Amino acid sequence: MILVPLITPFDARGRVAADALEALAHQVLRDGAGGLVALGTTAETAALEPAERAEAAAIVGRVCREHGARYVLGAAGGATAAAVRELREIADAAFVPDAVLATVPAFTRPGEAGVLAHFERLAAAGPVPLIVYHVPYRTAQPLDAAALRALAALPGVAGVKYATGTIDAETVALLGDHPAGFEILAGDDVLAPALFALGAAGGILASAHLATARWAELAAATGAVTGGRESGHRLAALAAALFRAPNPAVIKAVLHAEGRIPTPDVRLPLLPAPADVVTGARAALRLVT
Repeated sequence: MILVPLITPFDARGRVAADALEALAHQVLRDGAGGLVALGTTAETAALEPAERAEAAAIVGRVCREHGARYVLGAAGGATAAAVRELREIADAAFVPDAVLATVPAFTRPGEAGVLAHFERLAAAGPVPLIVYHVPYRTAQPLDAAALRALAALPGVAGVKYATGTIDAETVALLGDHPAGFEILAGDDVLAPALFALGAAGGILASAHLATARWAELAAATGAVTGGRESGHRLAALAAALFRAPNPAVIKAVLHAEGRIPTPDVRLPLLPAPADVVTGARAALRLVT
């Protein structure tokens, strides 16, 4: 399935535009997304105040429950003890997620054994399954296919958001010998069509804010639907256009241009997307829809 890691729209006064967030959540689910991720990096979570994070999570959780959709919450930082405390608090949330998206510890580079020990502790403490967010170009911690299989064997680890920025021998090895019951979800939007073809179960894709139905169709039946290859190329081109400035600046600008959110604003340290980049993204979107 396709899970959309929702942006956080802001109003003209810089506050969270709760109504716009709720409307956006409903729309992408109606358009074919199988679920939503609240408080991922696309939500600018690091720039949100605690009350804003709680509000956004409650909105997304409620909408998912109304649709019977999958609800994933971004949580659990790189400090193991603090992440364990955060996970334990999730059990008391108004809407308990179906899974938590937890990033591989960033910057500390604990090694593959340290990553395994970290997730073993989190999985034992958490009230819901974990999806490991593997994004080595942000965390500086690579994991080979064997390490990911070791994570897959941990009780309470349900899958991985696979965002290595490349398709290499480790990617082929992992998807060619897919651990049973372990979801491999594409996390690099440009590479997602290729990962679907290799056997990924779906994706957590910011680009699926736009052309949601096309993304859902491609993930469900890569190569089986008429024009599947052409659709994959066009969606990859759209993803590339949407990431030509730091995420989610371009996505927000396009959503604003379509009248779906009240402003295109992002919070520092992010800056607004350049006008020519937005124009290019809108042109790529027209080719898909």
